[in-house]
Amino acid sequence: MSLAIIYRGKKIRMKLRFSQRRLLSLLGISLFLAIAYIQPWQGLSSNKLVVQEKIQQEQRALAMQAEAVQDVRLQAQRELTALTMKLGDLQAQIMRLEALGQRLATAAQLDSGEFDFSQSLPVGGPDQIMAEWPVVAEHQLLADIDLALEQISSRQKQLSLLESLMLNHHIEDERFIVGRPVQEGWLSSQYGVRKDPFHGNPTMHRGIDYAAPEGSAIVATGAGIVTFAGRRAGYGKLIEIDHGAGLRTRYGHMRSINVQVGDVVTRGQAIAEVGNLGRSTGPHVHYEILENGKHVNPARYVLRQMPGE
Repeated sequence: MSLAIIYRGKKIRMKLRFSQRRLLSLLGISLFLAIAYIQPWQGLSSNKLVVQEKIQQEQRALAMQAEAVQDVRLQAQRELTALTMKLGDLQAQIMRLEALGQRLATAAQLDSGEFDFSQSLPVGGPDQIMAEWPVVAEHQLLADIDLALEQISSRQKQLSLLESLMLNHHIEDERFIVGRPVQEGWLSSQYGVRKDPFHGNPTMHRGIDYAAPEGSAIVATGAGIVTFAGRRAGYGKLIEIDHGAGLRTRYGHMRSINVQVGDVVTRGQAIAEVGNLGRSTGPHVHYEILENGKHVNPARYVLRQMPGE
């Protein structure tokens, strides 16, 4: 088989004859040139790079999601730890309230059924299934627990005060002020006008001073409630006790204070230690008594006798 191409022009006559072998060779060369020009493998290579990039993007996204899940897990662990600690505080406070309530119920001879703190509360009611669980906002649970702790602490202070009043720590029976504020020592300065120990001018001394060894006990001269415990100008460290009926006592220049505001104290209870703080020339306690806000001479309270003695 052969192929002949004849071209006839005005002046040129050309005749090409291709054999089967030459024709196949020519077709092969043409096909090779066409493939080399088109380069179809380039599209395949670019598609592979695109796929590889997508895979890498998915891997990065999964890594970020795993990190986010780990952060959520750590946050949940921290919140569970905080909840466990808060729950422990609540349980401790409840146990103290139960013990205090049991003592009060026994002392007051209250109904053992109503105030039996060892038994669970009898409760009941029809079963009502909720359509949805209530949604708790972020950290709202911790805030609610903190509020419950504050309420329990407030109730505990009220019950402690009630216990003090019921168990012979009350003011009515023991607020009678009598005796010295120190167990050892001596009277070093009287009430009234005296020569000021710092500038020598006559000044009014609104209390009496008892010199005593530094660190020795200062005692309350009557039962009452502590209304001030801290530093005050001139006094150094000061304690003020309200005994009711308009009577208050003050103790100054202490080295340390053993009570807090709100505490109920009894007569003879050690409330502080003798010191030398404030406007003082040596270890002693400055002792004042106020009746309806006015200073009076404490000597008559120090020297008087208890009723019935």
